[in-house]
This record gives sequence, C-alpha cells and structure tokens, in this order.
Amino acid sequence: MSKLPAAPEPLSSPVFDSHCHLDIMVGNRQASSGDPVAQAAQASEASVRSILADARAVGVTRLVTIGYDLASSRWNADAAAGHDDVHAGVAIHPNEAHAATPEVLAEIEALAGRPEVRAVGETGLDYYRDWASKDDQHASFRAHIEIAKRTGKALVIHDREAHDDVLKVLAAEGAPDVVVFHSYSGDAEMAKKCAEAGYFMSFSGPVTYKNASYLREAAAVAPAELMLVETDAPYLPPVPHRGKPNAPYLIPLTLRCLAEVKNVHPDRLCEAISGNGITVFGEW
Repeated sequence: MSKLPAAPEPLSSPVFDSHCHLDIMVGNRQASSGDPVAQAAQASEASVRSILADARAVGVTRLVTIGYDLASSRWNADAAAGHDDVHAGVAIHPNEAHAATPEVLAEIEALAGRPEVRAVGETGLDYYRDWASKDDQHASFRAHIEIAKRTGKALVIHDREAHDDVLKVLAAEGAPDVVVFHSYSGDAEMAKKCAEAGYFMSFSGPVTYKNASYLREAAAVAPAELMLVETDAPYLPPVPHRGKPNAPYLIPLTLRCLAEVKNVHPDRLCEAISGNGITVFGEW
C-alpha cells in the first residue's frame, strides 16, 4: 500500500475542495505506466467514503469532482448523486477534444442537466500538450461554453499556456454567468483581467512552490470574493509533498499559503471561499 502524506493541522473554519478527480483516486480509471502519481494514489486503496472522512478531519467538508471525458463524467455524476457532500462537473478535456463529437457533447449536456452536476468542465485550451489540435480544442471549448449557458451551470476552465486565447474565446462567445479558472496559472496582470470580467480563480498546490512567485502575486491581487481553493487531486500536491499523491485533506496547506499571501486570517479566507462556493456551485 502506498503511503500518503501526513495530514496537516486542521483548519478551524470549514472550506471545500473546488476541483479533484475522485475517479482517478479510487482507481476507477486505470492509471497508465506514464502516470506514476495516479498509480501511487490508486495503490493507497482509497474509497470515496475514506477520502471524504480524511478531508472532514482537517476541515475540508465538501468537494467537487470533475470529469475529463465521457466515462469519467458519468462516473463523477453518479458519485455526486450518492454523496451529499459531493458535487460534480462534466466535460471533455481539451486534450481529448478530438473525441468531442456531437453525440458525445449531447450526452455531456444531458449529464450537465442532472441536479448533482453543478459545473461544465473541465474544458478550455491546452497548448502545452499536442494531444488534440487547436482547431478541435477551440470547437470543443465553444461547444462547452454553450452547454454551460443552456444548462445554467458554472464553466470550469482548463487553461495551460493559452491565457490570451482562452480570454478571447470567452469574450467572442459570451461567457456564462459563472466562470472558474481551475488551477489558476496566470500572472497578476491576467488576474486583474479575470477580476474585471468577474471570473473566479481557483488556486491549487503550485501556489506554494518556491519557483511560482507569479502565482502568489496573482493571488495577492485576486479579490477574495473571486477566489477558490482546490487540489486537482491526485495531482499538484502542495509543498512539502511535491511528487506525492494529492488528496482533498491537503487543502489546508494551500489555504494557509493563500491567507499569508493576502495577509488575512485563514478563517476569514475560508469563510470567503465557502461563500464563493455557493455562488459558483449552488447550495450543498
């Protein structure tokens, strides 16, 4: 059994994980040999119930589990239906945009209409990997924007080395009422643009990394009323656990880093983020 990182000091005010992948953590998707983090997470033999229990023990009382293809979207929607403390997002990831056929997108929209599904995502643009062409990615992103608007659900964006184009597509298509930049990766100037547009910025483990001062600068200027915190578990663990599997119970490490950057008490930031969660994902 793989040993997971030790639990951090519990938060004194509750907060939630706005983005994780329960299906990968519990082994619903078999990790490939090129995905050692997922392999290690699956070796821990976690269940949804145990993941929730570990998170609650440190003050992380709820979570949003996110789909990235049709199979994971179905699984995450069902997991959310079976657990009161879980919401789901459904979408085709930009790296899988070649699979976003009209038939697949129709099923994503049907899933998005379910009450336990509170987001369309993760969708967006990824220029770091070339697993799908830019044409396919843009077409899929535009289709997901329309699904989010038709279903009235939040749009959760994966943006990797594509900041300008993501903002341009949102402006050209007309953004849904609620937009979240998952695992925010822009700088302070982009954070100001997102704030002006009313887009939420969800910060993950990399904000704690020594070489990511630009993320801390972005967090410093991001309005608290537009901030979320996430794990992207089992990926992107915060310091001091880089290279190990991530999980929702490690949220306190990222939250405390954000609170320090913003010079506010962690309780105040937890309260702001919890309120933002209701705005973004609705009541639990």
